[in-house]
Amino acid sequence: MQHQAFFIQAEAERGIEAARAWVKKELGMSLENNPDIVVMRYGLFSVEDARGVAELAAGVPFAGEHKVVIIAASRAYHEAQNALLKIFEEPPPGTYLFLILPTAGGLLPTLRSRMGTLDAHVGHTMSHIPEIAEQFMKASREKRSAMIKKLTSGKDEEERRENRDEAIAILNGIESAAYGQIKKRGGGAAALLSDIAILRGHLYARSAPVRMILEHLSLVVPKDLV
Repeated sequence: MQHQAFFIQAEAERGIEAARAWVKKELGMSLENNPDIVVMRYGLFSVEDARGVAELAAGVPFAGEHKVVIIAASRAYHEAQNALLKIFEEPPPGTYLFLILPTAGGLLPTLRSRMGTLDAHVGHTMSHIPEIAEQFMKASREKRSAMIKKLTSGKDEEERRENRDEAIAILNGIESAAYGQIKKRGGGAAALLSDIAILRGHLYARSAPVRMILEHLSLVVPKDLV
């Protein structure tokens, strides 16, 4: 049985590129000015966004046999993922769905089980590490403390969400750098990756202790990681 829904672990633009390449190769669709290929970019993917995606995916193609909806986000609340379950389990005939996230760490198993996986061929190299993560890793202890203070002092819900997106970007960047160190040196970052796996689970919770998580990262990230 061929999948109609796919997960791609990658930063947004690289994941979108991988999805579009698959669509061109496997479905034979033109990528230029095609109204049946819709790309949607989000920072935080909300329940309202998920409902909009489901409504869009339920419509018929405009011009051809297939419709493609590509969703790229920095993170997705669990409630939003739950709202995608039905459309990802049974996409309409001819409709293909792609969900792109920087990491599979916050992906619900129930949603993950409804998708195939595409390899975006993303290497764990510094070129794929967000700028804010590089700044955090290269900063002195004092500068890290200043960054943490700024990222945990949001005045309203929107600013706090944006700050959490930045915190997740820092976590993802440190993880990429740690994988890069293992690839180059054959080890030395396994404990850090274990910490990151635990911290990510907490960071995706709505009431995440962002300050505590970033302060812990500040203490455990080695100086020679970048």
